Amino acid sequence: MSSVTELADLANALAPRLVTDVPGPQAREMIERDRKVTSPSLPRVYDFVPKQGAGCVVEDVDGNLFLDVNAGIAVTSTGHSHPRVVEAITRQAAELIHYSASDFYLPIYSELCEQLARIAPFSDAAKTFLTNSGTEAVEASIKLARFATGRQYVVGMLNAFHGRSYGSLSLTTSKAKYRTGFAPLLPGVVHTHFGDFEHLETVVFKHLVAPEEVAAIVVEPVLGEGGYVFPPDGWFPYLRELCDRFGILLVADEVQSGMGRTGRMWAIEHFGTEPDIVAAGKGIASGMPLGAMIAREGLMKWDAGAHGSTYGGNPVSCAAALATLELLEDGLIENSRQVGGVLIDGLRAMASRRPEMRDVRGLGLMIGVQFPDHEHMVAVEDAAFRRGLLVLGAGEDVVRLSPPLVLRRDQAETALEVFEEAVAEVAKA
Repeated sequence: MSSVTELADLANALAPRLVTDVPGPQAREMIERDRKVTSPSLPRVYDFVPKQGAGCVVEDVDGNLFLDVNAGIAVTSTGHSHPRVVEAITRQAAELIHYSASDFYLPIYSELCEQLARIAPFSDAAKTFLTNSGTEAVEASIKLARFATGRQYVVGMLNAFHGRSYGSLSLTTSKAKYRTGFAPLLPGVVHTHFGDFEHLETVVFKHLVAPEEVAAIVVEPVLGEGGYVFPPDGWFPYLRELCDRFGILLVADEVQSGMGRTGRMWAIEHFGTEPDIVAAGKGIASGMPLGAMIAREGLMKWDAGAHGSTYGGNPVSCAAALATLELLEDGLIENSRQVGGVLIDGLRAMASRRPEMRDVRGLGLMIGVQFPDHEHMVAVEDAAFRRGLLVLGAGEDVVRLSPPLVLRRDQAETALEVFEEAVAEVAKA
């Protein structure tokens, strides 16, 4: 195990720094072992085998240093192995690793729920159900919405991603392959177009389901896996008015966009709208398994035993989340806004001289770069990896940059240099 000093040195190391081809010999050996025993359903993107990480730097098993601008799919919000998060995890693990909060009263569970109620993006008092993941938070949102309203239908968005368990998968439409082979899915789910001001009323409510039978509209404030797509001006206030008119609950899936990623605690805060329920995950605990369904207090009327989780709100994960929230509010949300601006400005300047970069869009450190097609996007993703820069595709043709919120300005400038080299290589091919 690395010492605190070694991790600090790693966080400050110059990266990328490659000492072998990637993947190197030990990485190739590990990949071969992995393929013999793991499920082929795991969608590995490229041949990266991490060993340890600190801040925005990750070392692989061959000693190569990578600059991480995908944060394990927007999860390590405070960077890899932040010392304050590690200390909180270690302290809690020494006291109590687990006791089920579904059946007993854990002080740290309610402590975290108090903090989530404080930062919830609505003016009403809030109550929280803690889960193991974002997809479980979405599942809990569906259940609560149906229970609270007594209605059966749920409206999702085309091109959205909400997870892969059955309820959340029924909402997910970012890729057909996520749904292939798993029908029938959850009944009572219909879809409309993200950012559209007409289809919901003129098609869905007119021809598919009466709005009085809809329990909830579930929507990502920014489409994540669907390609980092941002809503048009006025669309969220339109949804809010529509929900209020028909007694529908508005559920914001902030699993990827929340926890400071866009330069505010919640992405929906950019759009002048309060939801009724929020699903959180990914960056909420800096890499520990945790999610949360946060709802207006008036909705939390279900009976004891109506929903529960053996591991959800595990004490160690709660400790990591409390440390994460402190770090976010102590400056990382502001850093997301400022350093995100450096990346966005740099990428837009790059796009002015690189016509294959069709669009650059982002808020904070949630940034997407659109390319001509899927093959071009994958080639840029791979070229960046071979240079030691960890990016990740989203949707059909977008490369996302979603780094840890501790990304420094100098690291952002390095990322821009390496990314442009990757873009130039693909353009020449």
